[in-house]
Amino acid sequence: MSIDTITLGGGCFWCTEAVYERVNGVTAVESGYSNGHAVNPSYEQVCTGNTGHNEVVRVSFDTDQISLREVLEIFFVVHDPTSLNRQGNDVGTQYRSGIYFSSPEQEKVAREVIAEMAASGTYRSPIVTEVLPLANYSRAEEYHQHYFAQHPNQGYCAFVVAPKVEKFRKTFASLVKAA
Repeated sequence: MSIDTITLGGGCFWCTEAVYERVNGVTAVESGYSNGHAVNPSYEQVCTGNTGHNEVVRVSFDTDQISLREVLEIFFVVHDPTSLNRQGNDVGTQYRSGIYFSSPEQEKVAREVIAEMAASGTYRSPIVTEVLPLANYSRAEEYHQHYFAQHPNQGYCAFVVAPKVEKFRKTFASLVKAA
């Protein structure tokens, strides 16, 4: 098994985490905060928008089962990469679209996928996803981990997270983990 890890900001981490927990080849998903200036910020601090952090998920995956390119293709389908500092009703810099790499190869693949998506005509507006080295990452509080799995009937989960999970399942049926 060959494990790689990439950190992604696609709006609320509950949505992104719920999708990647269902991807075949993904070995771990952790909600957290990255690329801000505060050290080990709390959720409440990040929500003010003053720490510079983004709500992110760290996605670890077995490269023998799924490629970084496929991980990123899922990312671009399950969030709006053209929306600056927001995803739906979640507004603020902590909800920005971002790919935070830890190697030159990850950066190269991220930029290639963005260029291909931009050229494809899939989006009406320019892609605003930032591609930066991972910096100042910290794990989110325990109650944020596996949130959708624990609270599928909670309002936000039922009306915002569940449709993203369903979109993933329909678009990437071959990559859905067996139940």
